[in-house]
Amino acid sequence: MTTDHSAGWEAASAQFMAIRSPIGVTLVRSWAKDRLPRSAAILDIGCGSGVPIAQSLVNDGFSVWGVDASPSLIAAYRLNLPAMPATCEPAQDSSFFHRNFVGVISIGLIFLLGEEDQRRLLTSVAHVLEPGGRFLFSAPREVCRWTDTLTDRASMSLGADAYAAHLNNVGLRLDDCRSDEGGNNYYDAVKPI
Repeated sequence: MTTDHSAGWEAASAQFMAIRSPIGVTLVRSWAKDRLPRSAAILDIGCGSGVPIAQSLVNDGFSVWGVDASPSLIAAYRLNLPAMPATCEPAQDSSFFHRNFVGVISIGLIFLLGEEDQRRLLTSVAHVLEPGGRFLFSAPREVCRWTDTLTDRASMSLGADAYAAHLNNVGLRLDDCRSDEGGNNYYDAVKPI
């Protein structure tokens, strides 16, 4: 028996790419343009196929380094963004290219992980984020659990208070929360200089 490091996303990859909407792209682009230096390197954790978020950031002049645990999604990312680095690794265990970044995003991923993996990932991001760097991730504000419709696996949000507390514990400060046009919540954190 082989282990599915993608937590069900490899099996759902074709369906995910077919239905992935542009919801959230405007918010992420605005965040990057307002908060990061032009042409900054952005780490995209849970990058999927790169469409539409990484692709829009690359079109805006940023370089986007993609991490995803699904081999099919990383293969699509490499086809869609052949000049951008990509690696197929589970986010919570990734080496993140053995480098630091001024910007990190994780859209639609964190809440798919268990509680300990979420905390481990947030801690890892704190280590690879440069001083003054920004981290944008999506998860509901409320503490909740639900079943993901594509993978039929459990999803959970630790809630705004728990995310803020853990970010603070690992040296990041929650700076803002925003909502996109679909009502999805985004946490904007900074690593103080």
